[in-house]
Amino acid sequence: MTERLTEEVLRELLDAPSIDSFIADHEFPSCTLAEYLQHLLEKKHLERARVVRMADLNETFGYQIFTGARNPSRNKVLQIAFAMALTLKEANRALSAAGANVLTCKNRRDAIIIFCIDHGCSLQKVNEELYRLGEETVC
Repeated sequence: MTERLTEEVLRELLDAPSIDSFIADHEFPSCTLAEYLQHLLEKKHLERARVVRMADLNETFGYQIFTGARNPSRNKVLQIAFAMALTLKEANRALSAAGANVLTCKNRRDAIIIFCIDHGCSLQKVNEELYRLGEETVC
């Protein structure tokens, strides 16, 4: 399942016969970033220490993100998203759980990141593409 455009979801909301039917048909996760990352680690059978290394995070800082002791920046969440090979939907849920702006095609840099997520690029590859295209790298 792919992440649906905000406009599509808005149209569904406005076309719904009632708010109850809309809410029943849609997922509204309310977990913390730490809880969501733990869920993803289990779902994808990943080890936290390996993800922290692959995300190029300081070990202590990475551990604090995963335990909820630290609130990461948007870029740090994106580093984790690439290290965990998250889908666009998963990455946006992680960003949302972190209180950061979700990825959108309205922004050139975000469009490059979305393309790289969709094509299964590594953190190194997304940074190369961002640099090549004159955009701020993720890390």
